[in-house]
Amino acid sequence: MSEPAYSSAGVNTVKEEAALAGLLTWVRRTLAFGRYRPALDFGYFATVLDMGNNLGLALSSDGVGTKLLVAEMLDKYDTVGIDCIAMNVNDLLCVGAEPLALLDYIAVQEADPGMLEAIGKGLYEGARQANISIPGGEIAQVRELIKGVREGRGFDLAGACVGTVPMDRIIIGQNIRPGDAVIGLRSSGIHSNGLTLARDVFFRRAGYAADTYLPEFGRTVGEELLEPTRIYVREVMELLRSGLEIRAMTHITSDGLTNLLRVQAPVGYILETLPKPQPVFGVLQRLGGVSDEEMYQVYNMGIGFCLVVAAADADRTLGSLNDLGVEAYRLGHAVADPERRVRLPNGLVGQGNDFRRTP
Repeated sequence: MSEPAYSSAGVNTVKEEAALAGLLTWVRRTLAFGRYRPALDFGYFATVLDMGNNLGLALSSDGVGTKLLVAEMLDKYDTVGIDCIAMNVNDLLCVGAEPLALLDYIAVQEADPGMLEAIGKGLYEGARQANISIPGGEIAQVRELIKGVREGRGFDLAGACVGTVPMDRIIIGQNIRPGDAVIGLRSSGIHSNGLTLARDVFFRRAGYAADTYLPEFGRTVGEELLEPTRIYVREVMELLRSGLEIRAMTHITSDGLTNLLRVQAPVGYILETLPKPQPVFGVLQRLGGVSDEEMYQVYNMGIGFCLVVAAADADRTLGSLNDLGVEAYRLGHAVADPERRVRLPNGLVGQGNDFRRTP
């Protein structure tokens, strides 16, 4: 069997999982410290601390990853702040929490005023879309530590988000029932996962420059890869406030649609319909010779966020999303499945973090 494209590009997800176990051995021990206890175990999209009086403090942390290198290649930094906000608030939504604020961390090779202002512009726009504030953060000048692809422009950008959720309204898929409908919300493209593979395919294997125009995209390769991650806060909070019972929410990031399997209920899914992925995925797969299995494992493939609702609420949910201007689809339904699998209409079956083709 040939080496997975993602691994040959420099990201070994199997090794990462093994290495994480040792880290978690020590991190788990910290749960004995402090006054407040988490209501959720490690591995969900966000965690929640029980603050008492039915108040849950929801927490998430994430960064933008190697999408930042594309920003450096184009010397364009005014959108990656949106990605930073999106990766955090979208995760926080998955426990039913309302995002409130985010703290950013920016590590730079050089403290260039124009570059930092552009990053701030993106953070502002992401905060506006998510209706959160950024009441603080940290900037570190670490020239010896940071090296990018453009001298003096190396940087990293990450955030930690906080929100609130009533303890009796935490949503982790505990109430999913067989027959419940899976609603998929359209992504804006690659979002902020799998950029190491995308860069390897477009810039190393295909030999494109960041400013190479591709007619399939209607813009340059770099501009396509920099398309900001979609923020789903407005529509999800509107649905929650409407009284609709959302039984699960999943942010479709790395591991693709197998993220649906993180829920508490012992269910699987049969997805009968998937919208056609945006052109970037097809071009990337063709140029890189990437298998269907790996594409659906690494990328969102056009669906950035999923809701699970009762079948009787599916039409209402779709109607509300359409009214909010959101492109959404009824993808399929939950099924009783002790093996916890997600079946796609193209014959792929996801289990754990992997997709395999059925015989």
